Amino acid sequence: MTFQQVSETYDAYDVLVVGGSGVDTLVSVGALPVPLADSYPVPPLHEGAGHTGTGVALGCAALGLATGFVDFLGDDHPGTLVRERLAGTGVDFRPLISPHGTRRAVNLVAPDGRRMSFYDARDPVDLRMPPEHYLPPLRRARHVHLSIMHFARFLYDDIEALGIPVSTDLHDWDGLTDHHREFALRSDLVFLSTAGAGERIGAVMREILHEGRAEAVIATAGAGGAYLLSADDRTPRPVPAAVPPGPVVDSNGAGDAFTSGFLYGRLAGRSLEECARLGAVAGAYACTSRGTHTALVGPEELHAALGATATVTTAPAGAGHRVPGPPDAQVSRTGA
Repeated sequence: MTFQQVSETYDAYDVLVVGGSGVDTLVSVGALPVPLADSYPVPPLHEGAGHTGTGVALGCAALGLATGFVDFLGDDHPGTLVRERLAGTGVDFRPLISPHGTRRAVNLVAPDGRRMSFYDARDPVDLRMPPEHYLPPLRRARHVHLSIMHFARFLYDDIEALGIPVSTDLHDWDGLTDHHREFALRSDLVFLSTAGAGERIGAVMREILHEGRAEAVIATAGAGGAYLLSADDRTPRPVPAAVPPGPVVDSNGAGDAFTSGFLYGRLAGRSLEECARLGAVAGAYACTSRGTHTALVGPEELHAALGATATVTTAPAGAGHRVPGPPDAQVSRTGA
């Protein structure tokens, strides 16, 4: 592996993103789930940089946050697509070349914007990022966001020793899979989707909060809004969904945009509830263009939309996955 620097060193980062770069191939389908058939005619495929770390880094940079990004990347065509996408965005991207290649995903996207992703992680379990690569940017960071790459879990000890707050996104964790658990219990802010745990999402959120170090757990529910649980809450608080500024086209990257908007608010000292509302606006904005991370909300648009949607409780049908049900009997469904 060889070290390559893509941009000049920042004096400090507001957010350092670790892991989660890759390339998405988007396939437009008539409906999800796709009925069994030998073949389907589809519109032209779209290939471009995507994945969760890329999205959080791009979203934070678009909001004016000084953003660093460290990861492994293949010396291949997909790796070139990632480099080209990040160039000139303000993201200080510092990859290590991996002989295993760049991570890939094939995402099926329905007309209502919902998607199904087939993820090719590629990284072997013994892959480790050398401390001499990540410690210099880590020491300059106000906040760290860890993607749930296996190698990223080995940064927790150094992050805790430096006293830096850390967030993670568990995506569709069902609350059972062991891979996610350390990320869930060692992060200060934990994001996940309601899709994995379904009706058990409230119990999963409480487990993360009570057994780990999180100050808040946030479960996104697409057009159903989101749920926020902190130490002050007996049950998860519903967070209203925001209305997208245009037709919903593609929900790829909406969760990453939500995370970026939330971190933007938190680094500005806003309350958890205000941060969740900022995240909802950013996530809705991301659904208005085809492709992953192609519609990035800026700070002016974010604040303008937040003021305009302060009383909104629903988004148009199809803006991502509907919430499967209330996390607890005491919490009513939003956006239904």
